Amino acid sequence: MSQSAVISGTSAAPIPLKEILPWAVFAGLLFILAMYFVGIEEGAMSIFNSMYVHEFVHDGRHLLGFPCH
Repeated sequence: MSQSAVISGTSAAPIPLKEILPWAVFAGLLFILAMYFVGIEEGAMSIFNSMYVHEFVHDGRHLLGFPCH
């Protein structure tokens, strides 16, 4: 049998909020951008005039429950 050693006395240092906040804001903006392209970019009121973005994220729209046709 193998034996495992437990090192006591070590603890993880907490990460300060000021270091997490920029990454959380960046992740939130990426999430909003992804939800725009998957959920809203449909063609009528879109930024891009063609349906390329809609067709690229079509299956993701159905997976997330967005109606599209």
